[in-house]
Amino acid sequence: MHGCRTAGFNGYSVQFSPFYEHVIACAGAANFGLVGNGRLTVATDLPNNDLRIDHQYDTQDGTFDCSWNELNENQIASCGGDGSIKLWDLTIPNQPIRNWREHQREIFSVEWNYTKKDTFLTGSWDTSIKLWRPDQLVSQSTWSEHTQCVYSVSWCPHQLDTFASASGDLTVKLWDVKSPRSTATIPAHSHEVLSVDWNKYRPHILASSSADKSIRIWDARNTRRAMDTFLGHDYAVRRVKFSPHQDNLLASASYDMTTRIWDLNNPLGQPQRLVLDYHTEFVFGVDFNLYVPGQMATCAWDEQVVISQLPSLS
Repeated sequence: MHGCRTAGFNGYSVQFSPFYEHVIACAGAANFGLVGNGRLTVATDLPNNDLRIDHQYDTQDGTFDCSWNELNENQIASCGGDGSIKLWDLTIPNQPIRNWREHQREIFSVEWNYTKKDTFLTGSWDTSIKLWRPDQLVSQSTWSEHTQCVYSVSWCPHQLDTFASASGDLTVKLWDVKSPRSTATIPAHSHEVLSVDWNKYRPHILASSSADKSIRIWDARNTRRAMDTFLGHDYAVRRVKFSPHQDNLLASASYDMTTRIWDLNNPLGQPQRLVLDYHTEFVFGVDFNLYVPGQMATCAWDEQVVISQLPSLS
């Protein structure tokens, strides 16, 4: 386990590069995102287990999420508290190469489409979801069906134009970019739904997490009831992320300062496989390295980005 400190900036989101095995980005905000600047940090994981900060891009408001451009290894999008989306190029210092400003409130989620790689999504506290192309100056589509904040958007890896969204209105919605309305609405939790993610190997399977402290597993073909509910976190579960290497493993990050690993196969009725408690504040971000099986990164309000290697959980 090793990492680096995002000095003065509380971590909100972390993502490994889809191009380089050892490159990672972290979105952060000063003063816990309540007021002040933001920063996008890009670091390299060195062979001596030192996480070296290579690039830092400052913003006038908190930076809450980031997502790498799936068509350009040097570009990464960030979103933040002023409702803007910025596209950064690692070969160009200080200034973004694009700056979109259509959302009316904070943007908490941005995700590049890793299957149809010329588009990305954003979800905002203004209740809307927008579809973007990096070469266009305005959004391509807008969906405003949610009635509360949109906390998370996630592309389906099995269908080019399908995505899911999680909202403060207690629902997860499923969408097709060709349709103006959602294709399904799932009454997912009893409190705000904070995150949603698709299984990378099992078509139709997705996970949601909530301020009600639970994680639920869903089958998009039959959303009347959850396939499973995982309990164990003591506070809100801020993010869920499926493993890109094992179809049964799911990671979760929580306000209880822990990161947990869950097993969808639910051996012996015990889905919780691992509890990691090395952070000292709310854990907001978690991601898996696409190139190193079992390697995971987390970021938290303790200003730490931590990379850890999970034990074998086959």
